Amino acid sequence: MSHVVTQTTTVESPIEFGRQLLTLEQVVAVAKGAKVKLCDDADYQEYIQKGARFIDSLLHEEGVVYGVTTGYGDSCTVNVSLDLVHELPLHLSRFHGCGLGEVLSVMQARAVMACRLNSLAIGKSGVTYELLKRIQTLLNLNIVPVIPEEGSVGASGDLTPLSYLAAVLVGEREVIYQGERRATKEVYHELNITPHVLRPKEGLALMNGTAVMTALACLAFDRAQYLARLASRITAMASLTLKGNSNHFDDILFAAKPHPGQNQIATWIREDLNHHVHPRNSDRLQDRYSIRCAPHIIGVLQDALPFMRQFIETEVNSANDNPIVDAEGEHILHGGHFYGGHIAFAMDSLKNIVANIADLIDRQMALVMDPKFNNGLPANLSGSTGPRRAINHGFKAVQIGVSAWTAEALKHTMPASVFSRSTECHNQDKVSMGTIAARDCMRVLQLTEQVAAAALLAMTQGIDLRITQNELDEASLTPSLATTLAQVRADFEPLVEDRPLEAVLRQTVAKIQAGEWEVCR
Repeated sequence: MSHVVTQTTTVESPIEFGRQLLTLEQVVAVAKGAKVKLCDDADYQEYIQKGARFIDSLLHEEGVVYGVTTGYGDSCTVNVSLDLVHELPLHLSRFHGCGLGEVLSVMQARAVMACRLNSLAIGKSGVTYELLKRIQTLLNLNIVPVIPEEGSVGASGDLTPLSYLAAVLVGEREVIYQGERRATKEVYHELNITPHVLRPKEGLALMNGTAVMTALACLAFDRAQYLARLASRITAMASLTLKGNSNHFDDILFAAKPHPGQNQIATWIREDLNHHVHPRNSDRLQDRYSIRCAPHIIGVLQDALPFMRQFIETEVNSANDNPIVDAEGEHILHGGHFYGGHIAFAMDSLKNIVANIADLIDRQMALVMDPKFNNGLPANLSGSTGPRRAINHGFKAVQIGVSAWTAEALKHTMPASVFSRSTECHNQDKVSMGTIAARDCMRVLQLTEQVAAAALLAMTQGIDLRITQNELDEASLTPSLATTLAQVRADFEPLVEDRPLEAVLRQTVAKIQAGEWEVCR
């Protein structure tokens, strides 16, 4: 059985599992509601069933298989009699029902289900085809487990959060269905769904893996990739607001330091600025670093994305539970594929880069607010004039908020992976912390998107002030930048008289997270 084909899909067609490599984008698509289709070829079904039958044969021969005829973790020395073997998976799911904290969103939980389904569909976990079909059914009916986000150390995989998927499969705990949080058994009764009975190894196969951290990594990557483009657009807007020098983004200059991602960012900014029309708008020879070095800062993210994609997609397309079942060679292989080190490193790295972008935009915001540095604009970008100018404060409080959000993002950059703990009677004595790293990364992304939302509003106001002051001809703006300005203006009236901006900030953040700002070239 070889997984060598990378599939493509349309919005309308279901995403196939079982024979193809799954892309990061396809995990995101399932998270956002795409239907799924498990391969139903007879030879594929037989391939999956062969693993389950091999487990049965070992039971018949009274072989010793970790997690099948033994206890779990440090309890692997405890033998389980054959008359209790079939109860063992249910006990595994139940004693791990101790998750706390906020629950994953429906989108995040669907991504978890997609990652777990794909890993099991590789056929090295000893599960039945019926189990795979049941996960497909839940996804296509949009019956989503309620999964608390806290409780995993990232090895032996995401045991506690994934126990909530296992529990739902057997009809226990709670689900989100049609926007409501309900008891699983009630939803099953309403839809005439029979709870799945976990066979030997199936509880362990469902829970002993990296699906939660990997799912969050897919979603984080998708948001970060978009953020690189958005931060480039914001930088171009900041340069225009400050009457900056677009020669800082010249192609000849960047040919001398040819990091491809960095050069891509410089190109995007240069093209947004209509470089050949107004290359230098002020008397300042060199802009401050938050403008001049923006490609070097955002470019780190752009250049890191390929290796992060490799780490994440390899994990998505791996069998990452224990033990691995080689039915064809009749081997049970005990190892540590549940260890989430690659995801931990990718997420620790990504949150660092993203927080640096928050810090970059925070510095840009500080420049445009301060009349000592903004080349003739009013303090705090206030649009008020005349006697009322004294009582209006523009973006003063928003800039304070940006500073707060940035500080919190930077605080979360401490690597989670270096805080490994020895757990479970020192059986799990070195763990990845990959799920904590991924959750940190999601928080950093949220905070950075809030910073970006504030900047979109502020830079639009700044450019509008330049136009009002006859220092910038709107007709000279590039189509790409003009499109962004039009999108922001549709939601945001110029800030003349002080007013609460929370609602428009939240709306702008939501549009960033939905990818609605047209920043992709």
